Amino acid sequence: MTIQERCKRYLDMTSDALKLVKIAPSKESFLSKAATDFMDMCSNYLNDATFFYEKGDFENSLAASSYAYAWLDAGVRLGILSASGDYKRFTQYS
Repeated sequence: MTIQERCKRYLDMTSDALKLVKIAPSKESFLSKAATDFMDMCSNYLNDATFFYEKGDFENSLAASSYAYAWLDAGVRLGILSASGDYKRFTQYS
């Protein structure tokens, strides 16, 4: 698999996961703000990854999309983001 193909795969995977994930705590909870921050960080890194991909900078695109996915994965693992029952995409507890 070329780096360009890997970048496209990570961009698609992260974009799909971002659509799936929801904020778990109620809006009144302090943790709701933290969850929103995690979602924002994912979205920002995903935008960066797309920008780099379109410029042909595949190394930075791959790095940014990996960071984007990591924010989602960490949020799901912490329990501040809900994966709507589709936890196969995310790190599992052992």
